[in-house]
Amino acid sequence: MDETDAKLISALRHDARASLSDLSATLGLSRTTVRTRIEKLRSRGEIVGFSVVLREDTLRDPVRGLMMIGIEGRGTERIIRQLTGMSEVRHVYSTNGRWDVIVEIGTDTLERFDAVLFRIRALEGVMSSETSLLLSTRKSA
Repeated sequence: MDETDAKLISALRHDARASLSDLSATLGLSRTTVRTRIEKLRSRGEIVGFSVVLREDTLRDPVRGLMMIGIEGRGTERIIRQLTGMSEVRHVYSTNGRWDVIVEIGTDTLERFDAVLFRIRALEGVMSSETSLLLSTRKSA
C-alpha cells in the first residue's frame, strides 16, 4: 500500500459513501484511478467491507467507560470468563503494564454503570481497578 492508497482509505474512513467524483477531487486523481485503486484494495483484502452506523448504535450505550483491572495471583483466565458473561461488558482486552485487563463497559444509566463496577470489584481475585468514563468519540475506525 502506498501513500495514495493510505490517503484514499483515510478519505473513505471519513465518508465511505463519498462519490468517486468527490474522492477524485479530494485526492487530485481521476475518477478511473480512484475506482481502480478501490477495486485493487478490495481484491487484495486491504478493504474488507463497508459499514453503516445507525443512530440507535450510538444511543445503545449512552454511558460508556473503560475499567482497568489489577488481578491477584493466577486468576486472570477465570476473571476474564466471568467478565465475558456480563451483558454490560462490551470488550475485554488483556494488556501489559500496571493493569492486567481492560474492560469496555456500556450501560443505559450511570446507576447501572455503577452497579456493574461494584459487581466487577467484588469478583474474587480483583485486587485493584481504575475507571474512566468515555465522554465523546472523536474518531472511530
